[in-house]
Amino acid sequence: MRNEPNVRAKVAIGVGAAVGSVAIMLVLFLIYLRRRRQQQYSATGSSLLSRSIFSYPSSKSKVELEKGTSKYFGVQVFTYAELEEATNNFHSSNELGDGGFGTVYYGKLKDGRTVAVKRLYESNYKRVEQFMNEIEILTRLRHPNLVSLYGCTSRHSRELLLVYEYIPNGTVADHLHGEKAKPGALSWSTRMSIAVDTASALAYLHASEIIHRDVKTNNILLDENFVVKVADFGLSRLFPTDVTHVSTAPQGTPGYVDPEYHQCYQLTSRSDVFSFGVVLVELISSMPAVDITRHRHEINLSNMAINRIQGDALHELVDQSLGFQSDASTRKMMTAVAELAFQCLQSDTDLRPSMDQVLCTLLEIQRVGDVSEKGSKAPQDVRSDDASLLKSVVVQDLPLSPNSVTGKWPSVATTPNTSS
Repeated sequence: MRNEPNVRAKVAIGVGAAVGSVAIMLVLFLIYLRRRRQQQYSATGSSLLSRSIFSYPSSKSKVELEKGTSKYFGVQVFTYAELEEATNNFHSSNELGDGGFGTVYYGKLKDGRTVAVKRLYESNYKRVEQFMNEIEILTRLRHPNLVSLYGCTSRHSRELLLVYEYIPNGTVADHLHGEKAKPGALSWSTRMSIAVDTASALAYLHASEIIHRDVKTNNILLDENFVVKVADFGLSRLFPTDVTHVSTAPQGTPGYVDPEYHQCYQLTSRSDVFSFGVVLVELISSMPAVDITRHRHEINLSNMAINRIQGDALHELVDQSLGFQSDASTRKMMTAVAELAFQCLQSDTDLRPSMDQVLCTLLEIQRVGDVSEKGSKAPQDVRSDDASLLKSVVVQDLPLSPNSVTGKWPSVATTPNTSS
C-alpha cells in the first residue's frame, strides 16, 4: 500500500510522456503537411507563370513560327531583353504613366518603331489572366479609334509585357485638366470630334460583345491630329450573347463606375454608357471626374452635373472659355451634349441610351452644329433655336432634363450615387 502512490505517480508520468510524444509528433506532422502544401502551391504558381500565354486554352493552334519569330494571335512575341533595351532599362525618364495594373514606358525598337510598353506590376495568376485578356481582345479587333497591339512577351519572359503603338499626344485628361491643359487650347470642335471618336470605338466594342469596363479620359489617347485611340483593355470582359448582364465584382475607376454595377454587381454595356456620360461632362466642363476640393455632394463630377442640370444652371458647369456665352452654335451644341450626358448618367440602367444611340446623337449634334456655324446668329437668338436642335438630337423615350425645352422633367429619374 505504501508503494501505491509511487506507482500512480509513475503511471501518470508515463501517460504524460506518451501524450507529450503524441502531441510533438502531431505538431511535427502538421508542420510537414504545411510545408508540403506550400511547396505544391509554389510549384503550381510557378507552373502557371511559366505557362503564361502559351498555356491558354487552344493557344497551341494560335502560336506559330514565322521566319524564326514567335507569333501569338498573329502578333510578335518580344524577348524581355529587346524591350529592356528599347526602354533604356525601363528608366524612370521613359515613363508615360501608370495605372492600377502596370506602368507604361516609351520605347524605340531596333527597327525604328516607337512603342509604348506596359509592364504589369505583378506576375501572379490574376495578372496573367488580365495579360491574356487584353491580348485576345486587341488582336481580334480592328477599328481606327482603338489602340493597336504590336506584341507581347513569351512564357519565358521574366516579366509580363505588352507592346502597343505609341500615341504621342497624351490623354484627353492631360488636355482637359492635366499637364497639357490651357484655357481654350482644346477647342469645342476638337472636343466634339473626341466625343464622336470615343463613342464610335465603344459602339464597335459593344457590337463585338465586349464591355470595356474602365472608360475614362485617362484611357482615351490622342495622336498628333487629336484623333482618339481608346486604350487599356485589361479590365474588358467578353459579354455572353445569351444573357442580358453578368454578375462580377465591381472594377473600374472611382468617379466613372456605374452606380448600379457598384451596388448590384450587374455589369451590362450600359455600364460603359454611364462612364462615357462622365467623359462627356468632362469635355464640356474641363473638370476632373473626382475632385475632393469640391463640395462633398459634388466630389463626383456626375453628381455635380446632375445637380447643375436639374437646377437649370448649365452655365455654372460648362467651361466658359469655349464660347458658351459668346458663340451661338457652340452654346447649342454644348447644351445638347449636356442633355445627352444627363441621359447617360441615369442611375437606372434602363433609362440610359445604348452606345449606338449615343453615337447617332453625337453625330447629329455635330452635323447641326456645323450647319449652324455657317449662319451663326447673335447670342440673344440662341434660346429660340435650342428647341429645334434638341428635338432632333435627344434620344426619344428617355428622361429629359429641365434644361431641355422639349419636355418636362420626369419624376422617376434619380441622382446617381457616388461610386468609390
